[in-house]
Amino acid sequence: MVVLGIARMADAMGNSFLIIVLPLYIASGAIRSEALGLSESLATGLVLALFGLVSSPMQPLAGRLSDRAGRRKAFVLGGLVILAAANAAFILVGSYLSLFALRAVQGGAAALTITAGIALVNELSAGLSRGQNMGIYNSFRLVGFGAGPLAAGLILEAGPYRLPETLAAVLGSAAMSGFQATFILAALLALVSAGLVALLVRDPAETTPTTRRLALRLRAPKGSGRLLDAIFTLGLATFVMSSCISLLSAIEPAVNARLGQGPVLFAVQFATFIGALAAAQPFIGKVSDRVGRKTFIVWGLVALAPTTLAQGLVATPGQMIAARFCQGLAGAAIFAPALALAGDLAEESQSGAQLSVLTMAFGLGIASGQIISGFLVRYGFVVPFAFGAVLAGIAVALVQTQVIEASPADASSEASSPGAEASSAEASAASAPVEAS
Repeated sequence: MVVLGIARMADAMGNSFLIIVLPLYIASGAIRSEALGLSESLATGLVLALFGLVSSPMQPLAGRLSDRAGRRKAFVLGGLVILAAANAAFILVGSYLSLFALRAVQGGAAALTITAGIALVNELSAGLSRGQNMGIYNSFRLVGFGAGPLAAGLILEAGPYRLPETLAAVLGSAAMSGFQATFILAALLALVSAGLVALLVRDPAETTPTTRRLALRLRAPKGSGRLLDAIFTLGLATFVMSSCISLLSAIEPAVNARLGQGPVLFAVQFATFIGALAAAQPFIGKVSDRVGRKTFIVWGLVALAPTTLAQGLVATPGQMIAARFCQGLAGAAIFAPALALAGDLAEESQSGAQLSVLTMAFGLGIASGQIISGFLVRYGFVVPFAFGAVLAGIAVALVQTQVIEASPADASSEASSPGAEASSAEASAASAPVEAS
């Protein structure tokens, strides 16, 4: 678990470099061709968004492919190697088309690593440690994601870098720019991740290829007394959580103007959530292994509503920091237990595809939250946060009524039994399965 977490941390750090670097790289004049008739700001936004727009919808397909192959490690390694090559290739790009292409490739590669990685964590975890392991894995990823932009800023500021004579002779240049250094370091971090996984991680012996029909479904089985499938409902809860946490990021100028602060305090407020989420997830996941997942998810969503609304009502930077910290704790109570519960409910040899419902929902929620706040803030600063609080309330009702707790100790046997879901509520055979071969 720790090796997978460290590998994911290095990979996330390398990818988050680009959030800071690419807009500055484009603005520096390194990209000389026209932006396909788009303004530079819009083209830059599309370059950044393409990663998520490609990765999220590809994740169920990538998960299904790893299920059918019965090999998670190969997909993780393949994605990391492709990411390393794409990161290094940014040194060579000179047009927006090439930027778009590389970001799309990165998104596809990330889909391979994310879905196979989370499935591998799920399958390496015994039911009674799944919540803790999901928390550890996600915490490492968040640490990497949060540290990446800071490291990228320091590297850019310290550049350019003089090269040793031998290396300068090979490259034909005596110096390396800060941009080139970040691209190369991002590639090296992905390769380090791949090396760790290759040397220290093995596929579980029980992970075997499957030809079973994929049971991704919206509706619960007939006779269950529920309308929605449990894993789909957990995906909706994850979508709501990630939408609420990203409302702040798209309206930085409005936040700074309201609170009378600069970008440094905004960065602290943004990072406070990540820190709280990363620190709390392993502990909450461990406790959820003992007392149950659903309770944490429901109460996390209950807490998400006021902590989201509070961000629209605060009047000082300190109050915003406090609200973001509390929202991070609420998010931790939702995400790791939701992934663990989905793992408990996932059918045998289908965890790659079924857990991808939650990872896809997280990515789509981040993008949706930014769009929602950017649109609704014109009607008042509090409006997007109030809207997020309402969504959290709806998610509470959905999880409370449509999700049934699975016993972690019995999850594997429930998942492999064709009739288990009808009796223990949402673990196996379904009505209206989706054929996704």
